[in-house]
Amino acid sequence: MHTDASFVVEFLNTVNVEEGTDLLEDPGQWREWAAAHALAANPAGEARAARDALRAAIGDPRLPGGSVDVGTRISLTAEGPTLVADDVVGAVFAACARLVVRGEWIRLKICPADTCLWAFYDESRNRSRTWCSMRVCGNREKARGWRARAAAG
Repeated sequence: MHTDASFVVEFLNTVNVEEGTDLLEDPGQWREWAAAHALAANPAGEARAARDALRAAIGDPRLPGGSVDVGTRISLTAEGPTLVADDVVGAVFAACARLVVRGEWIRLKICPADTCLWAFYDESRNRSRTWCSMRVCGNREKARGWRARAAAG
């Protein structure tokens, strides 16, 4: 089962900086990704603009911030009013809106490692996690810092 956070993170990570790949570059893969989530695939340019704006909003230093308008609707269900969208971008923004309402938006982060920039959801109790993985990116950065201090001293 996808949570709002896992869905948003999965969308943000359709670009992989370390491997130099972008799922939106392949129309077939993009349509498959959308279909796997039971949603319509937005045009790649529209999806890229939305993804880049969201990545910038949560800390991707490579991307300029910007605003994006997305269409969603509110539907009254047995559980109450809910945001609904038929396409990927609308569904991602609806999930983001729910994260904001629950106070979880600030837990979406971008790994600061220049070679990584992976989006992740900070599940730490005090929201202090910095790296996508302490074992990989955090360890690399600590080792880099140690080497720099050793060379200087």
